Amino acid sequence: MALDLAQFHDAFFEESFEALDTMEASLLKLNVGSPDKELINTIFRVAHSIKGGSATFGFSDVAMFTHTLETMLDELRSGKMLVSRAISDLLLKSVDVMREMLRAVQQKLPTDVQRVADLQFDLEVMIAQKPGSQSAVAAPPPAAVPAPVVSLPDLPANGELGTHRWRVDFRGLPQLFVHGNDPLRMLRELSELGRLESSVDFGQLPKLSDLNPENCYLSWQLFLTSEVTREVVASVFDWAEGDCELKIAGHVPQFAAAHKQEAATARVSGSNDPVVEVVRATAGGDSSSIRVSIEKIDELMNAVGELVITQSMLSQVGAREANGNAVLRAGLLQLERNVRELQENVMRVRMLPISFVFSRFPRMVRDLSQRLGKQVELKVTGDQTELDKTVMERIGDPLTHLVRNCVDHGIEKPDVRIAAGKSPIGTVHLEAYHKGGSIIVEVSDDGGGLNKQKILEKARARDLIGATDTLTDEQVYDLVFMAGFSTADQTTDISGRGVGMDVVRRNVKELGGNIELRSEAGLGSRFIINLPLTLAIVDGQSVSVGSETYIVPLTTIVESLQLKPSMINNVVGHGEVCSFREEYVPIIRLHEIFGVQPRTHELHEGLLMIVEGEGRRVGLFVDDLLGQQQVVIKSLETNYRHVSGVSGATILGDGSVALILDVPGLIRVAADRQAA
Repeated sequence: MALDLAQFHDAFFEESFEALDTMEASLLKLNVGSPDKELINTIFRVAHSIKGGSATFGFSDVAMFTHTLETMLDELRSGKMLVSRAISDLLLKSVDVMREMLRAVQQKLPTDVQRVADLQFDLEVMIAQKPGSQSAVAAPPPAAVPAPVVSLPDLPANGELGTHRWRVDFRGLPQLFVHGNDPLRMLRELSELGRLESSVDFGQLPKLSDLNPENCYLSWQLFLTSEVTREVVASVFDWAEGDCELKIAGHVPQFAAAHKQEAATARVSGSNDPVVEVVRATAGGDSSSIRVSIEKIDELMNAVGELVITQSMLSQVGAREANGNAVLRAGLLQLERNVRELQENVMRVRMLPISFVFSRFPRMVRDLSQRLGKQVELKVTGDQTELDKTVMERIGDPLTHLVRNCVDHGIEKPDVRIAAGKSPIGTVHLEAYHKGGSIIVEVSDDGGGLNKQKILEKARARDLIGATDTLTDEQVYDLVFMAGFSTADQTTDISGRGVGMDVVRRNVKELGGNIELRSEAGLGSRFIINLPLTLAIVDGQSVSVGSETYIVPLTTIVESLQLKPSMINNVVGHGEVCSFREEYVPIIRLHEIFGVQPRTHELHEGLLMIVEGEGRRVGLFVDDLLGQQQVVIKSLETNYRHVSGVSGATILGDGSVALILDVPGLIRVAADRQAA
């Protein structure tokens, strides 16, 4: 029965794309001239692993290209070539091509054969020229290390101490073939590393009637004479890890048995250990993680959401029917704690570090700064801060726009920075941190800051503001987020079309967040994005307005208070305001916004909830506060249509529907009504 390898394709592609991200991150850390050898080894292992997997699954084009790349990496690893800017660029382009080739194979689309061939030719030319090899030869030898006092009488006259004879004992476990491993391919790769001697053991082979063609019954004893290190030998078997028993022992060729033991006990600090033993984990080893599809997590999240609603219903029923039944009350409280703990645990499953988004920017900043003739350093802080996978996927594009704008518009050319007394190297800073129940992501630069006068001139030229209008800094910066607005003098493929900043604000608002812009001339700009940790569940304060119940997210509430008539004023052009902490806060009457009949129209007879959104504070006038609770967000647009000032809806414990308020949206709705 032929083994269908297609069942393993999804896992191969997923792991390969993750490996390419690791490879790209390592390449960006390479220093020109004398790179970190461990980084080179990491990059080599990724290329080798992808080559092996591609060959196993029959993706020959990917395997052939990666083999050429692997050859260059081997030259770098052995010191025969030194890393230069040109080589670094070629390696990064190779990552892009490999990613494109794998994506084309995955989606069953044609590969750009010419692009692949051109880059492969450039790699082969670079390998043939071996730039930097002369300097490598001329480099001074490393400091001498005391050698172990060991007699080597059997060493051949032409033998080199760098040459090893590796013994590899390789036994395939029954599932070796099922998981797509090909021992013949491994033997071929070993033979490319040096002189290989092999023998196979058929001792475990059963009778033909008992033989399962999908099981492996063979084991091999291999001897490899080569200059490669143990890590290179072990990397050949990377794809078989967990599906084999592997033992690698190495020594200098032709050591007599007596001298092997003597050499092993004659180690000197700093010298090479002539005997190395490595044992690979078998399939019985424990694994610290498993892969689960996001669809299953979403289904689990929906089930927990319905459980939260059911628990809320039971709590309301229990509060009415308990009648002094302490056992029932205690059981309901325990249920509430358990449901909350379950919900938090499921939420953590969906949480991922924001480094998954931040990791795309080092390469982008490097390439963009080179194109623009600028020197830019990317600084990342808080990249292990976690947020919901859905939020993270949708914040990637807005952050990309912001980082590109910082490099293009914010950071000045080196000569301009030097003239201003700055370092020629500009800095773009990405930072993420938790604040209350939200996550804050900041994108800042130390460039020239926004030119307010230029923004005003562009706005007046497009009749966005009047010729004599006076705007605050916040209002000026708000113009940047208007559709089609741009201060660029010329349109390029990077910026200048006015498409970007309005999309950033819209995408952030769709996530239930807000964005704030601050800038200082000569010192730079800072974009501050406030995002919810998740889009599924929110902690809210229930309020009543007439017969209706609304949910106000707790993260937006500053304070709730009962007004005195002396605290209320009417300001021309601003309507009703109240005095709060030495500032005047506009009052929004929710019953007017949503067209409901309130219990009272007198402000001092109801309650005022001070809320904050997009850096502005307002007071929401409500009849009463009902209590805090955790609610499951249901999309209003999916089931009805978009409603300004409302971010979604939820089902309450009594089965009724309550609207979840969008505070920034409410502020905009109230401002539009006031202007009208």
